[in-house]
Amino acid sequence: MHYLVSVIDDRTGSADASEMAAIDGFNDRLRAGGHWVLAGGLTAPSEAVVVDGRGGQTARTDGPFAESTEYLAGFWVIDAPDDATALDLAADASGACNRRVEVRRFLGA
Repeated sequence: MHYLVSVIDDRTGSADASEMAAIDGFNDRLRAGGHWVLAGGLTAPSEAVVVDGRGGQTARTDGPFAESTEYLAGFWVIDAPDDATALDLAADASGACNRRVEVRRFLGA
């Protein structure tokens, strides 16, 4: 099953060198354990563009879709055999990046 592990932060690019090293180590462990699918960091919400193509016309709005002091700063997509494993990996992810994370299973998984 695939899971989205979302990193929650209130700043962009806020990881220091030791946190980046811990994240790299966690990524290596994901790969070695066969759990790696995809990971990445995201730019600040101020760089977001919301696109709405419903109704035959396209509207674009600068900025995030929701105003919040915390936001999705990065993510992992992991492969895990069950929820318990995904949650254990998420705890390791949180420790590595020193941020709270949210775990959600992909639909149909």
